[in-house]
Amino acid sequence: MAAGQAVMTGGRKLLGHVALLLPPFGWLTVFYLGSLFILLLSAFWQVDSMSGEMIHEWTLDNFRVLVTDETYRIIAERTIGIAALVTVTDIILAWPLAYVIARKVGPRMKLFLLVLVALPLWSSMLARIYAWRLILGHDGVLNWFLRSAGLPEQSFAFTNVALWIVFTYLWLPFMLMPLISAIERIPASLLDAAGDMGATPFQTFRTVIFPLAIPGMAAGSVFTFAVTLGEYVTPMLVGGAGSEFIGNVVYSNVGVSGNIPFAAAFSMILLVVIGAYMLVARRFGAFDGA
Repeated sequence: MAAGQAVMTGGRKLLGHVALLLPPFGWLTVFYLGSLFILLLSAFWQVDSMSGEMIHEWTLDNFRVLVTDETYRIIAERTIGIAALVTVTDIILAWPLAYVIARKVGPRMKLFLLVLVALPLWSSMLARIYAWRLILGHDGVLNWFLRSAGLPEQSFAFTNVALWIVFTYLWLPFMLMPLISAIERIPASLLDAAGDMGATPFQTFRTVIFPLAIPGMAAGSVFTFAVTLGEYVTPMLVGGAGSEFIGNVVYSNVGVSGNIPFAAAFSMILLVVIGAYMLVARRFGAFDGA
């Protein structure tokens, strides 16, 4: 009798859990996975050049154009290359500040520095982008300062260099936060043990701190790489004519040309690259703390 009641109680709990999880998983399946499936499906369709109507016939023409047309290959290489460069730059810039915040200051100063790190995120991204346009413009603040100092003017405005600088600034907090958390989790006893064994500060960093902070760097790189890869607003506002990203091509084909199948085919490159990067980041422990 007791065993039967236990089974019935367990069954009710299971049904309760299923009922609790069904709405969010149903939403995820229908609106997220379903939309991805439709995206993949539409990539194999095409648009009639005369009528502009979508033709629901299987074809690989969209992918053939992406492979054979050098313009789209250059755009894909630029997008992936700048995303990787921004990620590496943010890692290099984040390390000194992350280490100071995590290990070298007291609680009050740590809170103050964390607020400073998060402060730009409280403002609009467009405002921050336009601020950099004012800084890097031909008549901007940077050139005014260089002219005042008698130095040659810079010409970074509307170039890939400007994109790299602005992206690095925009996503630096997303690299800092996971890295600070990873460094804070390193036991102080390990650092003391390394010092007791005669390790120099650099050796301690190289053999103890850096390896144990790799999951934090991997987690931060997921943000910086994936978000940069899918951006299209910043290249429009900061980049020049030769600074298009994959997102810009997708945007123009959806909103201007009306060629949704080609936009879907190009979007698949983003999904494949991001998926592959997530798998690599997972091997480095990016999601171990999740």
